[in-house]
Amino acid sequence: MSSMLWSDLVPTVLQLLSPTVWILLLTVAASGVILYRQRAEVVKHIDRIPGPAALPLLGNSLQWLVDRDEMFNTINGARLLYGRRQGFNRVWAGLKPYVLISKATAAEKILSSSKNIEKGRDYDLLKPWIGTGLLTSHAVKWHQRRKMLTPTFHFKILSNFLEIINKQSFVLVRQLEKQLNNPEGFDCTIYATLTSLDIICETAMGYPINALEKSDSEYVKAHEKISEIILERLQKFWLRSDLIFRFTKAYKEHQQCLKVLHDFAYDMIDKRRQMYRLQKQSSPSYNEPHEEETHGQKKQRAFLDLLLELSEDGQQLSDADIREEVDTFILGGHDTTATALGWILYLLGTEQTIQERVFQEIDGIMGGDKERHPTMAELSEMRYLECCLKESLRLFPSIPILSRTLATDVDIDGYHIPSGTNAVIMLYQLHRDPQYFPNPEKFDPDRFLPENSTNRHPYSYIPFSAGPRNCIGQKFGALEEKAVISAVLRNYRIESVHRREDLILYGDLVMRTKGGLKIRIQKRT
Repeated sequence: MSSMLWSDLVPTVLQLLSPTVWILLLTVAASGVILYRQRAEVVKHIDRIPGPAALPLLGNSLQWLVDRDEMFNTINGARLLYGRRQGFNRVWAGLKPYVLISKATAAEKILSSSKNIEKGRDYDLLKPWIGTGLLTSHAVKWHQRRKMLTPTFHFKILSNFLEIINKQSFVLVRQLEKQLNNPEGFDCTIYATLTSLDIICETAMGYPINALEKSDSEYVKAHEKISEIILERLQKFWLRSDLIFRFTKAYKEHQQCLKVLHDFAYDMIDKRRQMYRLQKQSSPSYNEPHEEETHGQKKQRAFLDLLLELSEDGQQLSDADIREEVDTFILGGHDTTATALGWILYLLGTEQTIQERVFQEIDGIMGGDKERHPTMAELSEMRYLECCLKESLRLFPSIPILSRTLATDVDIDGYHIPSGTNAVIMLYQLHRDPQYFPNPEKFDPDRFLPENSTNRHPYSYIPFSAGPRNCIGQKFGALEEKAVISAVLRNYRIESVHRREDLILYGDLVMRTKGGLKIRIQKRT
């Protein structure tokens, strides 16, 4: 009886379905088939690339659930195990494919492209903090902002900043006196972080905060805490979902950090705007071209002043837009440079011969004068110091990982990487390719002497990224690092507390170590 009813019911239901419903059902079914085939094609190509076996749905996510102390070594080990020959390997983060690249020719394919400039999907975790500023914005917005902001890093602007950089360098020298002859040593990254924060705020933002002299910075604490939370979300795939993350303890801490960071930026904007308007009122020609400038070009503006000018004239930027860029530039302009400063101080402390050679170069250029500030020309003469800075960034790049979400398919060495894949450039391994850097673990600044680096592949060393979306502030960072290190070395002899092989590396938002980078200092006589 029931089978007869069912056989009667089905034709009746089918007859009741309207043509519109039939079309909708067929469309859904066809779309499902197309998506399944597209997915199968992606899986086919990605799984041809060497990599660890992946679980259904979870992929390789469970393999990354290790302690923070082990995370960086786990990632490096996967590259050595699966990607040593090709220079790249693949992993699955759930259903999302990642290709980890540590070969110059493969990195060039990705980074030199004018089409593949979308940042990797993991950068989305930064957006609650820095919004869609220059670092995280999509291609169209990025092009507009990059063109708008490039003049603020003009050579002439950097020259004007040098006085502030030199002044803050000597504030650091004075503060370091507290650590003289401390047998236990101290974490130099703390001092580097506060110095770099002071420099970026007073130069690019035009707003001094004196973080180094206050030392107990709420902003720095919030910055470090939110970085830890973001790293945890990257590591634990289920926390990437905003819906799940909202029900965790870390979410409340995350929001507290955001309030501190955003309040800091808005306070800076408000106070600088007051200063900006007062300057305009007291000097009507403040926004007019200088007499010595030609072709009717406007005077070059410092970073925050330019943003404020654009918000005043025509309302091109809202306060939220300005805050995004301020947060982006404070993050990019102090954290990365501070990391670089910490590593070069530590590495010079491990190699006394190299440190003495740098000091002799600086001392010779400055004529033995410890009090006078260096000029731009004198900093340019410090070529061996520059080699040391480059070698430090080779071994320990401030940003150890870059990523792009591919907008187009890419073919590398016979492998097809489909669009939509997250291409991750592993700078820590890329910079250790023995083809370009023999004995890669050795700290050897001579690698960057002109005669030793002329024919090196341009993408074998890219601490500031490369291609269209490279770092806008790399010249600013290099200038700051030279000025700060030269000031410290003119006054102190450095000795590192721990051996390099004893360091535990953290692949955080920047390259950190467990317990920091401890050094001891003695006064130079």
